[in-house]
Amino acid sequence: MRFPRYSHTLGVAQNLPAEISDLRRIAENLYWSWNHDARNLFREIDRELWDIVEHNPIKLILRAKSERLQELAKNEDFVERVQRIANNLDDYLSQPATNFGFLSGGKNQIIAYFCAEFGITESLPIYSGGLGILAGDHLKAASDLGIPLVGVGLLYSRGYFRQRLNSDGWQQEEYLTSDFHNMPISIVRGEDNRPITIKVEVLDRIITCQIWKAIVGKIELYLLDSNVLENAPGDQNITDTLYGGDQEMRLCQEIILGIGGMRALRAVGKRPDVCHMNEGHAAFLTIERIRQVMEDFGTDFRTARKIVVSSNVFTTHTPVPAGFDLFAVETLQKYVGHHIAPLGITFEEFAQLGKLDQENEGEAFNMAVFAMENANYLNGVAKLHAKVTRGMFHSRWPGYPEDEVPIQAVTNGIHTTTWISQPIAELLDRAIGLEWRSQSSDSEIWNRVWQIDDRELWETKATLRKELVRFSRSRLKSNLKRRGATPLDLMEAETVLDPDILTIGFARRFATYKRAALMLSDKDRLKAILYHPERPVQIVIAGKSHPKDDGGKKLIQELVTFMKDEGARSRMVFLEDYDMEVARRLVQGVDVWLNNPRRPHEASGTSGMKVVPNGGLNCSVLDGWWDEAYEAGIGWAIGDERQFPDESQQDWIDSQALYHLIESEIGPKFYNRNHEGLPHEWIHMMKRSMAQHSPQFSTARMVSDYARNFYVPAWNAFQALTTNGLSRAQAALDWRARIRTELPKAKFVSTNAETSGEPIVGAVINFQAEVALGSLSPNEVDVQLVYGPVESSRDIGSSQVLNMSLIESEAAPLRYETSVQLESAGEIGYAFRIVPKHEDIVIPAELNCVVWQNGG
Repeated sequence: MRFPRYSHTLGVAQNLPAEISDLRRIAENLYWSWNHDARNLFREIDRELWDIVEHNPIKLILRAKSERLQELAKNEDFVERVQRIANNLDDYLSQPATNFGFLSGGKNQIIAYFCAEFGITESLPIYSGGLGILAGDHLKAASDLGIPLVGVGLLYSRGYFRQRLNSDGWQQEEYLTSDFHNMPISIVRGEDNRPITIKVEVLDRIITCQIWKAIVGKIELYLLDSNVLENAPGDQNITDTLYGGDQEMRLCQEIILGIGGMRALRAVGKRPDVCHMNEGHAAFLTIERIRQVMEDFGTDFRTARKIVVSSNVFTTHTPVPAGFDLFAVETLQKYVGHHIAPLGITFEEFAQLGKLDQENEGEAFNMAVFAMENANYLNGVAKLHAKVTRGMFHSRWPGYPEDEVPIQAVTNGIHTTTWISQPIAELLDRAIGLEWRSQSSDSEIWNRVWQIDDRELWETKATLRKELVRFSRSRLKSNLKRRGATPLDLMEAETVLDPDILTIGFARRFATYKRAALMLSDKDRLKAILYHPERPVQIVIAGKSHPKDDGGKKLIQELVTFMKDEGARSRMVFLEDYDMEVARRLVQGVDVWLNNPRRPHEASGTSGMKVVPNGGLNCSVLDGWWDEAYEAGIGWAIGDERQFPDESQQDWIDSQALYHLIESEIGPKFYNRNHEGLPHEWIHMMKRSMAQHSPQFSTARMVSDYARNFYVPAWNAFQALTTNGLSRAQAALDWRARIRTELPKAKFVSTNAETSGEPIVGAVINFQAEVALGSLSPNEVDVQLVYGPVESSRDIGSSQVLNMSLIESEAAPLRYETSVQLESAGEIGYAFRIVPKHEDIVIPAELNCVVWQNGG
């Protein structure tokens, strides 16, 4: 018999002195991650240890020396600060909810937010990049607003990889196993004090998962973990790494996230009224949610699905078709087939829900399409991204113009108090008051930044730049030591960067479309910019490439080689292992944030938003959020909206535009100082950016948009459809079936457009239509006029839709009319159509059915 490593475990807690015992309560709620005072409190316990434990307060308390804790317990100032922060936490948790109609935080109101990753703090490493950071900020904003939301995700034992560069600048991946028991999370236990587990069928076996909980302010985040002894060794590894393994491992993870996540919520007593799928990874939740509704209400698949579709929300972050999760139907059947059988439909019927062309047997199952088919509320994460997504999925709504495809835009934002630096936050407190902390989307409050003294703002930003330089040097030295650098190399690391010169930041996932090496297009010109005798520039770079993306790794290597071999190492630094700590330092310290993806491949991008409240400016391609945020005098746009089919030509044009901006716009404005030594024009741009962009691109605004536009109507729909024996749900299904048969029989008998004189700007045109609806009644349809300027393609561009008024209904045909005042010259196109209308059906998201007048 092999001797076991251990047969039992016993948790040993640090015995905190009574005077500072609230430290543990503060550490257990991730509210500390966006509270400067709380983070400073933990740092003061042991500054060196705080960095060693990677800002994990639970581990800090466990590893702190007892003598140090006793010393702090006798320090009246420290004890008072502990009590004050604990009281602030209590006050925060007791704040009333923001009023969003029915979303008042009642016990029976729950919105479940599912995501494959959550970036809340670097000490909980279950995120890889933008999607996870956005999800973490979403939870924090929901907490601030008091929205009754719970998060659902996976607890990855090794998370995403730690990045290490070898001496040649090639990325290598290192996976470190997390010790969950020493993290700000706890295992969820039942009344018997045993861990609560759920079971999920995968292939021919049962996977057991335990449930962990993180407390994010007022929000509970539940995380599933398959690393339990009941599972076979291979199955214990399902929740091992984020985005690791092959397609079948990804499929297993998404089954556990979606199906297991819904079961986990039920196991802990949560029954959501609304489910929000943040990207397609979570789309399988629909399978389990339908099954639960069928079981709870004793109904069939069609009725249950109607209820679920009406209360599901889906957000896509992917701007290119290749970015969606695709699974071969044969593989899908092997893994998911046994979950479909209880629904009372065939697997073939299920598989069609994940295809744009449902008759194409060879088409792969698309998780985004499946999510869209099972959600009435769909959105992209920026206005341009929503437009691109409508184009990608237009074929799903063939009866509607592309701009009416029901995919809305909810532009991303950032959780301001997570990303703002303490010096800037304190400056805002003094200059504009404390309200910005709790009302971060209030434009009137942010407009007070104009009251800040120019010198104070500039000197605060200079302090942050110096801190970034110090941090960069320290991190570079650590990396060099690990690689066995010479003493000379370590000495040189102490001189890289200059705390007084223009600093540009560039950090992101190193995917090829993000064009990280665009700045190297003309190396001599770049060096001339970096070492300009009067206007020098320095660039701090960070980012990871996916382990399987050699193209991205080559970009990193190319940049590092340029720094090392071409004399740029004093002006350019690559910071290894990009994480939330590095991100905070960068967005707080840089003067300009650079972003140059290939348009329109950036869905949103939030890093550039994070520099805004910190007084940084943006220089970016007109893509993602910057496409709607950019204005002259508030930052810089690289190129314009033109997109060239030749990528090499596009790259060359954009690189020249970037160099020109730095040489002729950014550099001169930064270094043009007045008699007081202040760059007045630059400071003006800082204030304008802070005042205008900070409230607009905050998660307070973003989550409020989700609540008003999606959560409240989805919650209302769920309540309406699940009352009175599901009568409204069943009636809506019957109506939908009848509409599909009867609406195609409706037709236009005649249409007319007339004006009292010549159709000139300002004239009013009256439109009439006679319509035969057959067996349908007027209250079941809208007769509409669609009009707009005619584009070169002969399509109607920027179309507007007017519901026509019924003016005669006594006899067939029915007569409708409306009028339009001509506001601009040019050719105007118009068309008439009939669309269905029902209070419990979302048109056209749920019912793609329309009758157009032939000939327009």
